[in-house]
Amino acid sequence: MPEAKDLKSIYRTIEADNFPPTVRICFDTRSGTQELVYRKVTWDIGGETRGLRYGENPGQQAAMYRLANGNLVLGDVQTILPGMTLVSDPEMEQSGKHPGKINLTDVDNALSILRYLHGTPTCAIMKHNNPSGVAQRDALVDAYLAADMADRIAAFGGAVVLNRPIDKATAEAIAGHYAEVVVAPEFEEGTLDIFAKKKNLRVMRIGNISRLEQFVGQQYVDFKSLIDGGLILQTAFVPELARNPDAWMPAEASYKGTDCRIAREPTAGELADMRFGWFVEAGVSSNSVIFVKDRTTVAIGTGEQDRVGVAKIAVFKAHEKYRDALCFRGTGFPFAALEEKLKAAGTEAEREALLELKLAFDKETEYAQGGLKGSVAVSDAFFPFRDGVDACIEAGVTAIIQPGGSDRDFESIVACNEADPKVTMTFTGQRSFKH
Repeated sequence: MPEAKDLKSIYRTIEADNFPPTVRICFDTRSGTQELVYRKVTWDIGGETRGLRYGENPGQQAAMYRLANGNLVLGDVQTILPGMTLVSDPEMEQSGKHPGKINLTDVDNALSILRYLHGTPTCAIMKHNNPSGVAQRDALVDAYLAADMADRIAAFGGAVVLNRPIDKATAEAIAGHYAEVVVAPEFEEGTLDIFAKKKNLRVMRIGNISRLEQFVGQQYVDFKSLIDGGLILQTAFVPELARNPDAWMPAEASYKGTDCRIAREPTAGELADMRFGWFVEAGVSSNSVIFVKDRTTVAIGTGEQDRVGVAKIAVFKAHEKYRDALCFRGTGFPFAALEEKLKAAGTEAEREALLELKLAFDKETEYAQGGLKGSVAVSDAFFPFRDGVDACIEAGVTAIIQPGGSDRDFESIVACNEADPKVTMTFTGQRSFKH
């Protein structure tokens, strides 16, 4: 029989790094040869100067590089110039261990969302390269608390990324939960002392977060490596709504010579949530459908193969998370713990009291439709059939934003117009897939 291993040690091990200190990529274009020069990023942590701890999993070597020199012009696209670094050159304010690839790609995807939401204090909490919660508020601490409570369970051990300097109130709120990474453009006096109590928490300062609006519309070359060593290159996606706030249209379509148009246009509040949701959606793995309300994600359905399926999954998650949040706010423990207490109740009186509490949370969740009542549904691609739209309407939405372009768009419009009260729908004319 093989000897038992210390399985925890594999997550503490820093993989051997055989990647070169410099990477050069040359492009032979019509205007001549263009070269991009990258330098490997390392940190001195605990007296050991190394790069990434490991890749997506222990045992995978990995390295991160920042652009050091060069420029690339492809047609009308000019890539981001050296010096505008974000995740590729963070200042490690605190770290019990070297970061891994997933830590940094989570942060990178959070910033890809936050660049479109720079006008207001915003928090994005990331897990497995998808947001668990995103929220905007007038105060940073309120944005963090709303993003955390949007999916309190999934936020456990996540990467907390904020677009404003962290103050003491926000630091105390974050320290009261378990996070792997905290990132901000700056840290006010005393906040790092609060984080120091969490010895394994990685705290990163990325000063250019304060200049994120400069990254709106900026493109770069996205590399995808194939199993055979080949590459697919594409220019980065840019939501047109980020360039032009009016780049949306009331849903309309033609069917057998008859024009079909949405009966109600969005209110100002619905349109604000549509814009917020569309920018969050740009950072969610496709196929996806998400729900937002009052500049906060209510439920995020990611990476499913069918659109009606992901819409139903998001609705299910909304009800589960809403009920858990009610329980946690009211009792200080999660809904799952309430169910366990109910099973283990020692007396009939205790059981009845716990059952009454459970039924109250169930009833309130049903009444609020899992927090989806009055929300906006966001789909990264068109609905091929009306069943996905019907699922969103049944869930309680008042508005839907989607790219449009399906042969059956008219069915989706009819579904919205038949709803009571009527549901509004807008088209972006732009798909937002992220693979």
